[in-house]
Amino acid sequence: MKKSKQTKLIHEGAYIAEVDVFMLRNDDEWSPYISPADAMKLDEVRKALKEGNVAKASRKARVFMLTPVAV
Repeated sequence: MKKSKQTKLIHEGAYIAEVDVFMLRNDDEWSPYISPADAMKLDEVRKALKEGNVAKASRKARVFMLTPVAV
């Protein structure tokens, strides 16, 4: 089994978060996939952003605020 680091993006409201996860690759039909722990990390960051809790989300991800440049 091979592991490779990948960054997943989560967009919620005016925020976007970069979450580092490990993609697991092997020779079966489910490959590539992420571990259950990484899936839970993505869900926790998404939930924190949805609640507006940027401090909680920033413990597990890099969080950015989106600003519109044109209307």
